[in-house]
Amino acid sequence: MTKRINLALQGGGAHGAFTWGVLDRLLEDEEIEIAAISGTSAGALNGAALKAGLVRGGREGAREMLDWVWHEIAGLRDMSVPDWMHAWLPDPGMVSRAVQYSLPYAAGESVTRMLSPYAWGPLYQNPLQRIVDKLDFGTICAHEGPEFFVCATSVRDGKVRIFEGDKLCPGAILASACLPTLFQAVELEDPQTGVTEAFWDGGYTGNPALFPLFKPELPQDLVIVNINPLDREAVPVTPPEIQNRINEISFNASLLRELRAIEFVQRLLEAGMVKEGSMKKLRVHMIADDTLMNELSVATKTVPLPSVIAQLKQAGRRAAGAFLTDHHEHLGEKQTADLRQMFA
Repeated sequence: MTKRINLALQGGGAHGAFTWGVLDRLLEDEEIEIAAISGTSAGALNGAALKAGLVRGGREGAREMLDWVWHEIAGLRDMSVPDWMHAWLPDPGMVSRAVQYSLPYAAGESVTRMLSPYAWGPLYQNPLQRIVDKLDFGTICAHEGPEFFVCATSVRDGKVRIFEGDKLCPGAILASACLPTLFQAVELEDPQTGVTEAFWDGGYTGNPALFPLFKPELPQDLVIVNINPLDREAVPVTPPEIQNRINEISFNASLLRELRAIEFVQRLLEAGMVKEGSMKKLRVHMIADDTLMNELSVATKTVPLPSVIAQLKQAGRRAAGAFLTDHHEHLGEKQTADLRQMFA
């Protein structure tokens, strides 16, 4: 029996390799059909690779396209690591903290806090440009395959913008991943007004945006791949830890706001306070590994270490595999995310 789902893919820099692993595992399940994708930042890049691959070469084409994107990000042609070797790789949390406290990383962080991205003048270059420009936007914009939505934030009014259909372009992906302390704002045509505007990272207003997936014709099952931990037990005390937690809270705020709205509608429908069918009752599912993400520092979000990326992929595959083992039968039947406990 086919299980039709919508995917909502969070952003989180190079930690988006976790989502790569999740998608790689989901694509192995022939019963799962991806009807729509909403992505922000790294989630937008994963979503673009996923759709382009599906349209061009089906499931295997999507897996190959995702592999290519992350090999490009890591700067390696091949990152395949035998399963038995993962036990011998350095702990990703330890590696992440080592990078965070290294002198080169600290120096780079200081530069980004003191200098605007615009200070580089003609030397400025967005490192994602070379990857995004190689994507096939003919397939990404195609009517075939899953619907695809990319979220960015308008600098001028601070509101969310959704790029879809023929509005999808390399600039839309770059805008969705544009952290203003690292990259110059991306200027492109506003999908709402048609006027050229400046855009920043979509995580500020939708990480990822869920509302495009509320369309009546799309399935009720919404699978969120979360890579920014909702909870952290330890109080951050160092400047990088504090800044990282500020970013996590702000980037999760828009997601939690939309989940609250979904849960509110669910309660209205369950209580019979609104007519059945007048509002869409979504079934929310979540794939995450907060334990791993709590171990990682902000450093490996911006420094794409091949070993950490490979381990994140494997963690994503494990998390998706565990989700399918526990909840495959629930897809299309009932919600598996406890939204009320999430907000308690």
